[in-house]
Amino acid sequence: MTKFRLSILALVAVFAIGWVHAQSRNVKTSQQKMSSHVMMTPDEMKWGPAPPSLPPGAELAVLSGDPSKAGGMFTIRAKFPAGYKVPPHWHPSDENVVVISGTMMFGAGTKFDEAAMHDYPAGSFALMPRAMRHFAMAKEESVVQIYGTGPFAINYVNSADDPRKAK
Repeated sequence: MTKFRLSILALVAVFAIGWVHAQSRNVKTSQQKMSSHVMMTPDEMKWGPAPPSLPPGAELAVLSGDPSKAGGMFTIRAKFPAGYKVPPHWHPSDENVVVISGTMMFGAGTKFDEAAMHDYPAGSFALMPRAMRHFAMAKEESVVQIYGTGPFAINYVNSADDPRKAK
């Protein structure tokens, strides 16, 4: 091999080692920013009434993070009684939903239309992209897990559906 080729190989190797080292530091920094790990059984979850942005009757448990914090990751669980409806709404960030138990029904659009909804039994996954208009209903008592990046907010298509504005 010529000295030129050896010099190029050495330069590439030094660059690669530097890049790997920098990436390793980024991962450590990212891990240091995270709070401690979260591990809990279902009976350790702290349930309470859902926030006023949801119709009354639902319960919520925050498993990790802060759903209201911009840019932060969060995971929550929600319990809905049979027949519970969430009118057409949208979120400022993607909504990832895993059906843990029961059967949820989801539909897309600006008008609640039960005939246009599809059943999603336990084990199902749904992703509603940021600003997608959609609606939901618990076909039976159901528990869902919702996760994503905050802020997680509910904006109703029709302001009259917003429980925060109920008289």
